Amino acid sequence: MLALVHLSLTDILPEETKDLAPSSSTAQCFLSTLPVALPIFFMVGLVACVSAPSVYQKLRERHRDNVSVCIFEYDRRFAVYGEDFVYYDYKSPVDLPERIATHSFDIVVADPPYLSEECLRKMSETIKLLTREKIMLCTGAVMEEAAEKLLGVKMCKFIPEHTRALGNEFRCFVNYDSGLDRDLSVQLSGQEGPK
Repeated sequence: MLALVHLSLTDILPEETKDLAPSSSTAQCFLSTLPVALPIFFMVGLVACVSAPSVYQKLRERHRDNVSVCIFEYDRRFAVYGEDFVYYDYKSPVDLPERIATHSFDIVVADPPYLSEECLRKMSETIKLLTREKIMLCTGAVMEEAAEKLLGVKMCKFIPEHTRALGNEFRCFVNYDSGLDRDLSVQLSGQEGPK
């Protein structure tokens, strides 16, 4: 069973962080407008959102009573989220506060800030440190080989389509049965996605 979460940055970020909108096409595609199909287990677990503040906010907003979620983010203005905020710099992948226990998150949702193997390699160290098992990686299709090698994730059949042409095809990668392997193409033009 899937829950569709429609992300709109202007709707989900608090007023003091609205100017933090992602600038890359990949981040815009995922964080601003992508309807992300989230497995139902999200509703009962501990979720880490690594460089994915819009996913954090939507989970916090819609599922506050059923899910615990932390945001791992470089920009300290996201500290407005209090204890949920963890300062994170992918260049120091294992430099996390003591209060964050290793392998304590049921799932890690990550959106690397750069389409480079170096960035993904370092972020992979963090992801492996945080997750008990499940990983959802959202990045460019060009990272498929590196993502599989570093994290054991497979590209999903789910293909988000953007109304603007993107330089890099954006994809979701997972290491668990997410339900995203059905043919779930979604046109992001304000239309409702599949239910």
